[in-house]
Amino acid sequence: MHEAARPKKVGSWYAVGALVAHFRRKARLTQEQFAEAANLSVDTVRSIEQGRLALQPDRAEQFDELLDSGGALAVVVAKLPVRDRIVQFAQGLVDHEQEAVSFLSYESLLVPGLLQTKDYCRAVFDYRYPALGSETAEQWVNARMERQLVWQRERPPVGHFILEESILRREVGGPDVMREQFRRILDYTRPVHMSFQLMPMDQTPHAALDGPMVLLETSEHERLVYLEVQRASFLVDDPDEVSDYYHKYGMLRSQALSCEESERRLKGLLGES
Repeated sequence: MHEAARPKKVGSWYAVGALVAHFRRKARLTQEQFAEAANLSVDTVRSIEQGRLALQPDRAEQFDELLDSGGALAVVVAKLPVRDRIVQFAQGLVDHEQEAVSFLSYESLLVPGLLQTKDYCRAVFDYRYPALGSETAEQWVNARMERQLVWQRERPPVGHFILEESILRREVGGPDVMREQFRRILDYTRPVHMSFQLMPMDQTPHAALDGPMVLLETSEHERLVYLEVQRASFLVDDPDEVSDYYHKYGMLRSQALSCEESERRLKGLLGES
């Protein structure tokens, strides 16, 4: 399994989090007091201290200043091997995304971000828990819409999407938002370099019951796999693991409805023949 293959990553961030907690206690601050001083939510502080959220370099410098830890946190974060910087590395997904030559995406819960309408995207963030501030949510919505400019490049990437059929039946934002979203999927996947398939609800088991994934190929023809679960994200670059995910995706394509049948089923939901 992917998790078992990289136990060191979890341990590295657990150690960093333990160090943050040590310096916080030494400064005689509760998690609530420290969160207020750092302008963060208490949940974010807890996630960092428990090793569930990576401490970014700029945040490490801020913590060092607040906790008077002499730059220790910044040094530790800087010394971590690149492969251990899971969340920081995954944040580079957008950079790879903007120059990628191909995307293969399997989603099990929501329409993929690169296909979402603005209203659907806003509804997704409105449902987020803990709730986002309205300003933050709007920034995230706009950022996601800007990412979709990748399809307007002079030489756009190849895109293929596999969506669980249940996604289309989960009403996000109301019926009008869903109808607009269905049309967006059809419009975006109409060009010859784009396509989508639906995984029917009665197709069980199939090759990706363990969750969504995005496979992309960079302009340098490096293959990467992006995985996201709750507030953790991973960018896999190990060739052996990447190969496994590409084989998994190939199996999914054979198990899903054909592109033609998927389009007919989606048009049926719109009341179109």
